[in-house]
Amino acid sequence: MRKELLFGFSIMGLVVLATLAFMPWGNLESGHVGLLMLALVVVAIMLGFPTAFTLMGMGVIFTFFAYYFRDPNLALTNTLTLMVQRTYGVMTNDVLIAIPLFVFMGYLVERANLIEKLFRSLHLALVRVPGSLAVATIFTCAVFATATGIVGAVVTLMGLLALPQMLKSGYDIRVSAGAITAGGTLGILIPPSVMLIVYGATAGVSVVQLYAGAFFPGIMLAGLYILYVILVAKLKPASMPPLAEEERRVDLPQAYENLRRAFSDRVLPSLARGFIGASNAGVSVGQVIKTAIVALLPAIFFALFMGFLYSVVTAPAKIDEAAGLMEMGIGVEAPAEEIDEEAEEELVEMGANSSAPAQAKEEAASAATDTAKTDAPPAERQPAPSWYWWMLGIGSMLGVAFYAIFTWARLEIFKMLLGSFFPLAVLILAVLGSIVFGLATPTEAAAVGAIGGALLAAAYRRLNYQVVKESVFLTGKTSAMVCWLFVGSSIFSAAFALLGGQELVEKWVLGLGLTPIQFLILSQVIIFLLGWPLEWTEIIVIFMPIFIPLLDNFGIDPLFFGLLVALNLQTAFLSPPVAMSAFYLKGVAPPHVTLNQIFAGMFPFMGIQVVAVVLLYVFPAIGMWLPTVLYR
Repeated sequence: MRKELLFGFSIMGLVVLATLAFMPWGNLESGHVGLLMLALVVVAIMLGFPTAFTLMGMGVIFTFFAYYFRDPNLALTNTLTLMVQRTYGVMTNDVLIAIPLFVFMGYLVERANLIEKLFRSLHLALVRVPGSLAVATIFTCAVFATATGIVGAVVTLMGLLALPQMLKSGYDIRVSAGAITAGGTLGILIPPSVMLIVYGATAGVSVVQLYAGAFFPGIMLAGLYILYVILVAKLKPASMPPLAEEERRVDLPQAYENLRRAFSDRVLPSLARGFIGASNAGVSVGQVIKTAIVALLPAIFFALFMGFLYSVVTAPAKIDEAAGLMEMGIGVEAPAEEIDEEAEEELVEMGANSSAPAQAKEEAASAATDTAKTDAPPAERQPAPSWYWWMLGIGSMLGVAFYAIFTWARLEIFKMLLGSFFPLAVLILAVLGSIVFGLATPTEAAAVGAIGGALLAAAYRRLNYQVVKESVFLTGKTSAMVCWLFVGSSIFSAAFALLGGQELVEKWVLGLGLTPIQFLILSQVIIFLLGWPLEWTEIIVIFMPIFIPLLDNFGIDPLFFGLLVALNLQTAFLSPPVAMSAFYLKGVAPPHVTLNQIFAGMFPFMGIQVVAVVLLYVFPAIGMWLPTVLYR
């Protein structure tokens, strides 16, 4: 028997033995029957039964038993009614509309064939960093996973693209496999993440706040991955040797090569001299101007951003316009000079005439208010805060340093990034920015993202009937799976509550006398262990309805708990025997790369995930600062 199967059957055996040992068979209550249902569901899922239909089947059967012991005549009617109501409740949940739209966006972006260009440009841009191929792999996975959110697609594509190149360059198999599998799982944490939508709908937490809260933890986790790779490359250079000189070379266009030879290896001095003597290098002035515009794009973007930020931070303070109207409504007299005399006379006449329409009264009051506003002095802009000038100064110095080392080779790499990284960055920022800053709901932003994904695929000439057909089919398949999971989870949680399982768990946890810290540690340890035999979808839809009602008893914010869970559930894709990332990679890896080597490469990154959970717990502002600033 294979090791992973033996491991899986061992966990199943432990679940069954624990159920048999701790179940009070001589004094069974309905709550114990609910826990028995929970154990049976876990074992059935581990045996390979479909999760959604297992939840629905077990929920319906045990709901029938719960109603039967109360009133046998109404048991079937009540069970079917509950099933229909729960299904209809899922169908009318507006938040879930964002799932197929985000998934559709992801499949279109995946088929735009940007990942190869993105990996190549990032690889060249980071060539001087130790372990540059692995760092570029994690960076590419993070960006692409953010744009798609589809773990299997990212791991598979990077396995086809990055793994052969890393192995050819002499990289250790375990480090290579770990970088690909860990980087690919970032898509379930960094927004726009389907997992956060599922958690938000399950726990009743704002998806907008979850997206804002998960932004910095996702960046932190990706940064920890990159830091680990760099440290390993420094301590063990043999595991990630530097790239050969020919792999670092960037082929320049003829115009760039001419300017470099005629004037300088640096871009700005060459362009400055090229405006005068471009003909000496065999380059037209028009080509010099186009090159200058491309080279100055970072400076132009920085200037525009700082200008926009200045207009925001120095905007006049808003005056509460409702205050004056409120005073007039409660009968406080306004000074005579602030109200136009004609408007005042109209108000008096209309007040004396009880038959005057209410609309005319409102218009007269509005006219008086407008007159008062015109007499008010214009609001003055506020001075810029000190942090703005610090940001402007530091950014300017970094810009000077950047252009001091901006060579023609780096300009060519920058152009490659313009064609691969920046289109994805614009799409991601448009979707996330509209959500985080309250310009659109997640569903509306997902619709914009789906249109953006289609435009991106069309811009790279990848949008055709076959691509749209495959994307729609896969979107329908994924969305149906998630929605059926919600239906099954809703029926299962209702049955669990009817049987008193939730009440029994709550009494047991409260009886332990745990502090909030101890409860958080216990819950995260349980979720970490559940990540070994179960996938994140099963953990969210089965166990979150059990944990969420307990949070009020310990004064824990469901938003913060959700961020901890999101970080913790990264292990569900990396922990055997269900570690789907390992199987995705194994399916496209060369034959000599074994599953055990992939598992061995994933374990250090699992340890990093645990460190990330601890950091978020110790410094909750990592996740809570942005939602607090924006929404609370």
